[in-house]
Amino acid sequence: MEYSILGRTGLRVSRLCFGVLTMGPLQADLPLAEGAALLKYAVEQGVNFFDTAEIYDSYHYLKQLLCCCPDKDLVITTKSYSVTAEEMKASLEKARQELDRDYIDIFLLHEQESALTIRGHRAALDYLIEAKEKGLVRAVGISTHRIAGAQAASELPEIDVIHPLFNIQGLGIQDGTRQEMEDVLTKAAAAGKGIYLMKALGGGNLLPRADEALRFAFSRPFASAVAVGMKTRQEIEINVLAASGLPVSDGLKKQVSRAKRQLHIDPWCEGCEECIKHCPQGALYLGQDGKTHVREEDCLLCGYCAAACPYFYIKVY
Repeated sequence: MEYSILGRTGLRVSRLCFGVLTMGPLQADLPLAEGAALLKYAVEQGVNFFDTAEIYDSYHYLKQLLCCCPDKDLVITTKSYSVTAEEMKASLEKARQELDRDYIDIFLLHEQESALTIRGHRAALDYLIEAKEKGLVRAVGISTHRIAGAQAASELPEIDVIHPLFNIQGLGIQDGTRQEMEDVLTKAAAAGKGIYLMKALGGGNLLPRADEALRFAFSRPFASAVAVGMKTRQEIEINVLAASGLPVSDGLKKQVSRAKRQLHIDPWCEGCEECIKHCPQGALYLGQDGKTHVREEDCLLCGYCAAACPYFYIKVY
């Protein structure tokens, strides 16, 4: 495993970041023991960087990992949609308590779209900055699917980390091209921002060209790491090899390629439209039958719609 320093944070992170969303309740929903064992296996392969979020409901897996690997220098990122200082205080305390950790390595404002959005979350950001001064957080930043969000964060000196959507086809970038996002991120990295990428495989849409997509993501000089969702040992092995620039055997590829992920909406959907409101890609719509449907070509399988459904009718399998 190769490691790098995440911008000016001083945090040493593995080039492969384990995206915990995929194994959690919104997607594979692995049992606690199985999920914790999977994370431990990743650590044994050299991974020390883990990405989660409050909405993923996955802190219990990471708490188990921290308990069984007390001597490892593990870096954990989480995120929150909090708007006010009070909300962010609650989010930070929830993360610290459920992880049983005194501090959070990196805390991000979740899904920021632009300078206007960040301004609307300014009280929450200021709380994180104060928490950083107290040693409760080591670095602060944003996650974003938009070029405007990355650009705005790059211009704020108090932002340490940017976690942008970026892949070889530019799938999911909502306000421009892949090259435009790359130009912004290159300048942000040069200014000292720590950058780690998300959706290198386009939420599974790029699996047919996974080798190429992963090589592309890991080769970007502006990115310290690439977050990839994983739910099996074989997926970990493939991604560790990709992060290290090593070839993957055909046998290992075949084992992983058999698994096709998809968004499942139960037929008893009541058409409340909460999922549609919370889909960052605009991939969901209300059909003439009064039920939610998905445009598969636009869906990145993030699972945020599943979290928004009040009746638990949506899953990513």
